[in-house]
Amino acid sequence: MKYIITLFISLSFLFKASPQNPEEVVKSIFDNALTDNTAEEHLLYLCKNTKGRIPGSQQALHAVRYTMNALIEAGADTVWLQEVPVPHWERGNELAVLKSRLGALELTISALGLSVGTGPGGIDAKLIEVHDFKQLTEIGTGRIKDKIVFFNRPVDNTIINTFSGYAGAVDQRVSGASEAAKFGAMAVIVRSPTQAMHDFVHTGVVRYKEDIPRIPAVCLSPNDANLLSRWLKEDKEAVLHLVSDCKNYPDTISFNVIGEITGYEKPGEYITVGGHLDAWDISEGAHDDGGGCVQSIETIRLFHELEVKPRRSIRAVMFMNEEMTSTGGQVYADEAGKRGEIHYAALESDRGVMSPLGFGFGNADDERLEELFQLAKYFEPYGIRYFARGGGGSDISPLRRFNTLQIGYIPDSQRYFWFHHSANDTFEQVNIREMQMGSAAIASLIYLIDLYDL
Repeated sequence: MKYIITLFISLSFLFKASPQNPEEVVKSIFDNALTDNTAEEHLLYLCKNTKGRIPGSQQALHAVRYTMNALIEAGADTVWLQEVPVPHWERGNELAVLKSRLGALELTISALGLSVGTGPGGIDAKLIEVHDFKQLTEIGTGRIKDKIVFFNRPVDNTIINTFSGYAGAVDQRVSGASEAAKFGAMAVIVRSPTQAMHDFVHTGVVRYKEDIPRIPAVCLSPNDANLLSRWLKEDKEAVLHLVSDCKNYPDTISFNVIGEITGYEKPGEYITVGGHLDAWDISEGAHDDGGGCVQSIETIRLFHELEVKPRRSIRAVMFMNEEMTSTGGQVYADEAGKRGEIHYAALESDRGVMSPLGFGFGNADDERLEELFQLAKYFEPYGIRYFARGGGGSDISPLRRFNTLQIGYIPDSQRYFWFHHSANDTFEQVNIREMQMGSAAIASLIYLIDLYDL
């Protein structure tokens, strides 16, 4: 079902706006973004009033209602909700205590999203520490059966690109449960994939493979991972009492939230800017990805308030369910296909809202890329110089089927995984000026791509 609120469309959209100097327009966008506090208010509300907006939760629906009203107030011509099927998973009581001849050690854990539970009574088993799937296979069934596998491979801090470093360690979180279950493991406990050394747990989704038993999967903090490893070296017979009473329920319905400014010349062509509205249940979801949603709403507000008249229709989309099964982006693309929509370009902000470095461009030939790179001159006064090949995001990737230009917003990510998927991802961890530099950069890029037919 599609829920629509249609608002008054200014007659100015029916006529081509008078030409404006692009440098002046970009400056006005930055000036407004850096002096208006609307975005800060939106992020504060999402963090403090919809904390834990995991797909299928009431908090997520609260965020849907709030951002729908925010898009109306921002000046979108049309705002609607798009039904999205989402999983319904809830964590229950959690406890992990290592019982050793050295004493008892309580660990800081968090169940992985979509994990099966231990039941309220928990399980007790010895642990075996491994660092990768190759080592797991070498150890084999004889030593793993009926044990809890402890995956303890840290992120490689020598990798400068933090997303690449994260990618090198996250497989144990995503696939570790099924890999360990092949050899008869009772459960897995996984080191949080982060470059940080602290007491926060970084959760995330677990993916189970078909025809392999599903076993409980939890993450633990980096500090506790190091501590657990040291204790196991001293006592290999130590037993872990693990309680993770999470449950999976039948799928339910949530919504993408979409706001649109209608183009005056090519209203049937669309440029999408978006972030994902859902966040992990242990988190306020400030950097991941409340800030990206706020930046998308800001694109609508800035165009409307500054009377920037787009030739194409501009859509801001708050995608639902990126964190678990990514149905929001899929539904958005499927509905676009059914309507025969032309999706010219799509930009995703889902790498945190630290200071902007620039943009990555995917799904474009060399000639188009060269033209896009020429836009860098408009951003140099603001210290934004990174224009590179390769970009996009998980929610906009289904639009590739329409040959839609894929754009990834690139901020400085060195601190991102200090917050990612953790209780550390709070409003207080966001520098509003940095976020708003990004809002202005995103709105400016959309304006220039539309203006120059890039």
